[in-house]
Amino acid sequence: MKDRYEIAIADPEEVIFSRGQGGVFQGVVGGKPYEELIVYRAFPFLYTTQFISIRDAKGEELCIIRDIAELDDESLKEIERELQFRYFLPRVTRVDSVKQKSDLWLWELQTNLGATRIAMRNLHEHMQFPGGNRIILTDINGKRCEITDWQALDGHSRKQLTDVV
Repeated sequence: MKDRYEIAIADPEEVIFSRGQGGVFQGVVGGKPYEELIVYRAFPFLYTTQFISIRDAKGEELCIIRDIAELDDESLKEIERELQFRYFLPRVTRVDSVKQKSDLWLWELQTNLGATRIAMRNLHEHMQFPGGNRIILTDINGKRCEITDWQALDGHSRKQLTDVV
């Protein structure tokens, strides 16, 4: 009987990922084929390409991929695509403004997917700093976006962030 608390780190040679009928993420794990697989980041804000949990359609964990960069090209392409589907996170390219109005912080942002606005009640609860210069912003409705490196943004954006970072 398998120990339910045992973590199985996958050998990159023993996993293959592809797309099945209708674009379903599928693969072979440890020599066994699976028609549907689900991926989760074990540490979603800290490690985006490392420690990826691979689960079957019932949600049972099959293995952990230590680093997706170790996978073959086809598997790497498919798991990156699946992670993008699961963790939709627009990247901020410019901070137009950050203003405090009554009890809300209002952010006007440009992202890789276009302009967006987010509202926060409290900066400390809605801004996460997972490491380096990265910032995850979450608004009061749960919408999220990411500043990958706030110091690499343009001067205007850095000036808008000076009072809140």
